[in-house]
Formats: sequence, C-alpha cells, structure tokens
Amino acid sequence: MTRSLQAVTYRRPSVLEAVEGGRRLGLETSRGATPAGAEDHPRFFSGFLTSPRTASAALLAVADVAAARYYQPQRPASLDPVVTGNGDRLRFESFSGCGGVYARLDVLSPGLDGGEVGHGTTNVDVNNPLREALSRLGTDDPLHLRVGPEELAVTTLDGPVVEKKVPLPDRWLRGFAEAQVAAAEFEQRAELPAAEAVRFLRSLPRAAGRGGSSGTRWVVPTGRSLRPTTRPVPGAVCLPGPERLAALQRVLRYATALRVYGPVGGPVGGATAGAWEMVLPGMRLTLTLSPDASRGFSGEGGVLEALATDEAAGDAELISVLLAWEPRVDVADLAAASGLTAERVRAALVRLGTSGRVGYDAAEAAYFHRELPYDAERVERHNPRLRSAHSLLAADAVTLDGTLATVTAEDGHVHRVRDTAGVLSCSCVWWARYRGGRGPCKHALAVRMARRGGAPRTAGTGFDGGVR
Repeated sequence: MTRSLQAVTYRRPSVLEAVEGGRRLGLETSRGATPAGAEDHPRFFSGFLTSPRTASAALLAVADVAAARYYQPQRPASLDPVVTGNGDRLRFESFSGCGGVYARLDVLSPGLDGGEVGHGTTNVDVNNPLREALSRLGTDDPLHLRVGPEELAVTTLDGPVVEKKVPLPDRWLRGFAEAQVAAAEFEQRAELPAAEAVRFLRSLPRAAGRGGSSGTRWVVPTGRSLRPTTRPVPGAVCLPGPERLAALQRVLRYATALRVYGPVGGPVGGATAGAWEMVLPGMRLTLTLSPDASRGFSGEGGVLEALATDEAAGDAELISVLLAWEPRVDVADLAAASGLTAERVRAALVRLGTSGRVGYDAAEAAYFHRELPYDAERVERHNPRLRSAHSLLAADAVTLDGTLATVTAEDGHVHRVRDTAGVLSCSCVWWARYRGGRGPCKHALAVRMARRGGAPRTAGTGFDGGVR
C-alpha cells in the first residue's frame, strides 16, 4: 500500500484544564486552509459548548475511529481528526486506519454559545492525556471551547512545539473521496427514538476476534424500530460489519434519535454502504460504513467517471473559485453562477472531492466545503483502474463500433464492452464479479474516455498487426 508521511505540527498539546467557573478545552490546530490562504495555526472558535459531556463523548468517538483498524487490527492509526469551520458549525472528521469507516461530528449552532465560528480546515491535536481527561469529564459544568491558539499565542512561539509524523496511505485519500460519492446516493431509510436506538445498538455483536468480523447483516424498518432479516428483502437496510458501530456506544446515553441512511431505492443485490447518524443535543455524530468490513472505501470506483473526463476537470476549476466555505453547497446556485448544468456541477463536485475540497452531509442532502491537504493529481496517479485505462488508450487498444467496443488488453485478451442506454458492461472477470457495483472496470473506463474525445482506432483497423 503506497503511503507517505505527513508532518503535523502544533504549538502545544491540546489540553482540558480547570479554570475559574468551569473548565476549558483548548484544541490546538496545525497548518490549515482559510479564506485568507494557508495559515500555520488558524483559529476557528472561542466560546462555550452547550452540552459539554455530550460534545466530549462525541469528540472521543471521532478520535476512536481515527485510531482504529476494524479489519485485521494492527497498531493503532494516529491521524488526528480534521476540523472545519463553516461559519455556523464546526465539523470534526476522521477515517479509520483500515479505510472502511468514516466518522463526522457536526457541532451545530445550538451546540455552540458565545463565539463566532470561523472558516477553514486543519488538523486538531487529540493526544492520549486529552482523551483520558475527556473520558473522566463527569459534569455539565460550563466548558469553554477554543479551536486554535489563544490570542497571545497567535503572535508568540512560547511553549513546547508538538510535531507528529503520521502515515498517510493513498487508500485513505481515495477513501475520503469515495465516501462522499456514496453518501450523495443515500436517503433516510429509518429513524429510531432514543429508547429503541439504545436497545438496537446494545444488541449488536462485538468484534469477532483478531481480524474477524460478524459479517453482513440486514435490518428492516418496522414502525419506529429495526427488525433483523437474513437477506436483502425489499426495504431492508444493510449493516455490514455491525461491530464497526462501536464508537456510537460512547454517546448512547445522550442520544435523542438514531437515523439510518442507505442507497436510494434500497438493496438491489449484495451488501451496500450506509450511514448511521446519532442525533444529539445541538450536534450530530455520523458513521458511514463501507459495504464490507474487509473492503475499504478506496476501491469503490465511484469517482472514476469524474476523473476520466477533461470536461469535469475544467468544470471543477471553475466551481472551486465559487466555493466559500459554505455549510451547504447548493447545486442550483452553483449552476446559475457558473453557467453549467446541474449534472456538470455535480460531476465537478465529485472531482473536487478527490482532493478533499468537498464532503457530503446526508442529513441535509447537501455538499459542504472544506479543504484537506490532499493533491487531486496524486489520487489520480494512484488509482490503478484509471492508470490502466489511460494506458489502454495510449496503446490504441480501443475500437469503437456503435454500441459495441473492443478492448485488447495488455496480455492480448480481447474484451467486449457493450453500451446499453449509457450503462457499460464488459466481458471481463471484474465485471462478472462485481456487475458494476464497484465502479467501471478499466476496459469500460477506457471506452468511456474514448467516446468522450480520446483517440481510439476506428472499427476495422488492427492493433499490433491484428487482434490476438
């Protein structure tokens, strides 16, 4: 697995400390993006949390996911959560080390008091002493939250500098992009009141041992509860690897409801991704699960179509200048401002998501703006199917003939790609195994790229002296 090291530097460790009249939680920030450009230690908020114990438990849940590997557990991952200030809320995000669980805590306006929320994105330090202090928080005494340096620290460099060098696998980068593509296809499938949410989550199995999983389960919404079923019947919701919802246990006592999201229309075959949102006073905690505990988001292929078109690349550049750290990115407004169709705007947003510049909030059915320190070109370079499709085009291996196309692979095998009302199917093993459930295969992707303006050969010409 390709990876690099990301240096994350903080001016001092984050800390929970007692002050006169209550406590103060100081979350230190690293270098991040703001409307004014990159800043070493941006400051996003200084005010109070209206539900201190709830917010502390929810923040720990996000940190739990950042430190976890739910499949084949190894040493804990250590990528600090990402925080985004969107003007009216703070969003804390993390990804599990195995790439199969995406966590997000949205602290909304009702959860914040006494301070303005800034705009920008950066990492926040969540160290072990802070985790222990937050876990011992036993009262709802006033809790002041500071995200970013104190006023004095903005202009001074006093105190210990904390530097972490954390692994940044390419699959995590692709996972952030794929998770928002999957979430954009979700609809709310069920809502459980607090008592039912507690009953259901406490009935789920724990991890099945090292590297194990309790497998994929299905549940059917029945009234205001969920009933287990053994197969994906109509209306069922997929729960792949239920032990991966363990982080929600931290906030069970504070929950007011549990909302479940899945693909529009319900299951059409195998396991699917889904989102489980715990509704809390003034905030929401959401875990999005990949379709299988052994299957990270990075291989889902949802972004390939957007990466494969030059049109989306140009559109993404235009749309990017219109983003303004909005908590809700309105597609219709962007279409009007850019002169693009809504379909092209959505494709551009998907492409921007590959570099972490947008996420998707299923609760509000809307994209949101954030800036992660990821390079879109790096995501493209390290996406095997995209690289292979470009290689096939460069080798002149694609022949178009109406709705049928022929692709001669590197090993000489000939694959037939058929276009049925815009949906491409292929005769290769990948298609036979996944039936499009994990995005297009490299042959279909090459054909799509060729139809959009590549330089394939025309029907009747040979490839290296003829078809083999």
